[in-house]
Amino acid sequence: MATIAEALAGASPLASVSDSWRLDAELLLAGVLGERREYLHTWPERELAQQQARAFQDLLRRRQEGEPVAYLIGRKAFWDFELSVNANVLIPRPETELLVERALELGDKRRDEQGGGLSVADLGTGSGAIAIAVARSRPDWQLVAVDLSEGALDLARANADALAVPNIQFRLGSWCEVLADASCDLIIANPPYVGSGDPHLVEGSLPFEPQMALVAAEAGLADLQAITRQGTRCLKCGGWLLMEHGFNQSQAVRELLTEMSYRHVESRRDLAGVERMVAAQWMEAHDA
Repeated sequence: MATIAEALAGASPLASVSDSWRLDAELLLAGVLGERREYLHTWPERELAQQQARAFQDLLRRRQEGEPVAYLIGRKAFWDFELSVNANVLIPRPETELLVERALELGDKRRDEQGGGLSVADLGTGSGAIAIAVARSRPDWQLVAVDLSEGALDLARANADALAVPNIQFRLGSWCEVLADASCDLIIANPPYVGSGDPHLVEGSLPFEPQMALVAAEAGLADLQAITRQGTRCLKCGGWLLMEHGFNQSQAVRELLTEMSYRHVESRRDLAGVERMVAAQWMEAHDA
């Protein structure tokens, strides 16, 4: 039977679909063995059992067909923890951590101004990545995680339970429809923002990810528009709306927020230098 070192060396055909093929292979084999990646380098001469070798080859085949590693091993790192993921949810991306960072900064400032914990909504929560990151970082804040997919909500709830995060409620619904008027200090959203027919939809992992979480009408802006409109009802005076958007949508989203009377509209760039998220403050008081 093949050793760990031989099995990994035999995974080189993955180079045709992945620039990080060696890492992919190590993650897949570690998953089959139920070990951490370090184990592979500590025991390279260990022989694989026949069942393990077959399972590894099956995963290599699926990866060569384009299936994302995160779905194959069922987990993905985000922020300072690891999440379970499946085909019901998008795979969390590093650039989405920018939303978490800015939400914590703006939330801390608002907490200092008004005192006490905050009420925060995470719209389109998916795996629960954003809500869990914020809730773990600020245990005195109360979060509501919303999704239209029951499968996504089930997974998000399971992730929160596994990470022992108690300060999140989970609600089935579309964007702000399940939120009360003037109930949120922060609304955070990573909605679908890819236009129908966009060539990126057939690249990388996107063909395997849920299209309802990726594609939006009106050149990818429809859900960003809906959240912007609905946020005016649900945000408290002085509350903030934060949204991730596409690489070429920054100006359109800023203009939309300005037209809807949001104030202090700002964009933030991701580590690649791309404007990837926008934050804006709602300053109008709601009628009593």
